[in-house]
Amino acid sequence: MDRSDPSAPVLSVGGELAYATSRPLRVEVDRVLVERPTAVVFDFSGLTFIDSTGLSVIVHAWREGQRVGTLVRLRAVPRFLTTILDMTGVTGLLARQLPQQSTPAPQRPAASA
Repeated sequence: MDRSDPSAPVLSVGGELAYATSRPLRVEVDRVLVERPTAVVFDFSGLTFIDSTGLSVIVHAWREGQRVGTLVRLRAVPRFLTTILDMTGVTGLLARQLPQQSTPAPQRPAASA
């Protein structure tokens, strides 16, 4: 992991991201999101294969990022992964804006009778 920019740590993903290999990445995603960075970046320059479990790690990162206010960004996405993300609708998820943090309405003083 590259933490040279603490507001946007980079998780490098290489080889196969599949059922047998995805757990450590999911654990690292959870560890990073606890710190609530502005963004988390997945660098897929070394990715050679992904299955549905690997894809679920990306969706998990997006869902948890939405919850804590962290954007999920992908970089160096191989063509096969772009196709999978498009076909499954994950591209659309990643394009969504973060939910606005609702601020509580100011309390009015109680009216006196």
